[in-house]
Amino acid sequence: MSGRERPGSGRAGRGPARRTPGRGRDFAGTRPEQPGREPDPAGPGPEPAGESVLGRHPRPTREELAAAADRTLPDIIAPGLDVLFVGINPGLWSAATGWHFARPGNRFWPALHRGGFTPRQLHPSEQDELPGHGLGITNMVARASARDDELTAAELLAGAEILTDKVRRYRPRWVAVVGVTAYRIGFARPKAGFGPQPEPLRGALLWVLPNPSGLNAHFTPATLGAAFAELHAATGR
Repeated sequence: MSGRERPGSGRAGRGPARRTPGRGRDFAGTRPEQPGREPDPAGPGPEPAGESVLGRHPRPTREELAAAADRTLPDIIAPGLDVLFVGINPGLWSAATGWHFARPGNRFWPALHRGGFTPRQLHPSEQDELPGHGLGITNMVARASARDDELTAAELLAGAEILTDKVRRYRPRWVAVVGVTAYRIGFARPKAGFGPQPEPLRGALLWVLPNPSGLNAHFTPATLGAAFAELHAATGR
């Protein structure tokens, strides 16, 4: 979800995105997180057919999902946030609905609650409540795609520059990049790992979290929630 950037404006690295050989592999050709977005619009969870978790938001049709490619998604952002979460780029569900990390099966919102950032699990449609909790969401790359391995390295590098400028303007205390592979490429840190990073970003402390995509089999809902909880503890909230 998600997820860095030119929100609402053009796209960095304009031109047809180069697909990394090997569908489903990450940008570097390995599988540290198994990132990507599921091509099947069906997803796990208690959602009735044709409705969202809240039972009042219709699911996007296949045609709507196809039409959402390359759209951008507005940031959820305000000055002086405690934590600005940075997704990789919007998926088609997010672009079609207007909600970050909207695809059924994405575990961002459960992890946010498990980690102690919100008093209850928010539905993606409730994303505008985040600034009231001192939280925000942006993305490394603004344009939506079916899978994040459709992005080019040039897009991620340009997105990191835009994110840096955004952090300078909005001055969050912490910046949490949700996806280690995107962070490694965008910030030219090929050996970066999860957790706190040694260098701040325009005065903000940097943290890298696992990709909450349902395809990231290396992290269960419990271990993903624990990773978010570690960041929560570090922020002193």
